Amino acid sequence: MNAMRPEKTEAAETETVDTNLAAVTEVEAGIRDFVRNDIAYLRRPAATTTDAAPLDPSAEATVTNVNSLIQRVAGTSLAEIENLISELESLRDLLHAEGQRVQREISGYAQLSQAAMKSTRMIADNVAQWKRAADGLRNS
Repeated sequence: MNAMRPEKTEAAETETVDTNLAAVTEVEAGIRDFVRNDIAYLRRPAATTTDAAPLDPSAEATVTNVNSLIQRVAGTSLAEIENLISELESLRDLLHAEGQRVQREISGYAQLSQAAMKSTRMIADNVAQWKRAADGLRNS
């Protein structure tokens, strides 16, 4: 009974690392663009009117792009965490079942040991009686 996960091959690990690195690079680029647009927006001269200016369409697209990138990266991490949690739960259930089995085995061995002790005592008592009887016959 093996509860260990099979090990990944080096090619699969390299592919996973490359995919993660590409996702991180993409997120960093999106954040960089977002910050640039945000700073450019702050550097613009303030409007004299009190009306709220609508967001620049490119800034809104950048925000949406950054949000989607973060959700993709976080989604992968969350999926891995959920998989880990389910594996740990299954291992917990396995350990619980094995613990109960071991307790039953120990109880069975304890009962067997007690029965063996009683049998040994009975045999020893009978042998002692026979010896006394034999000694009584010899002395008479």
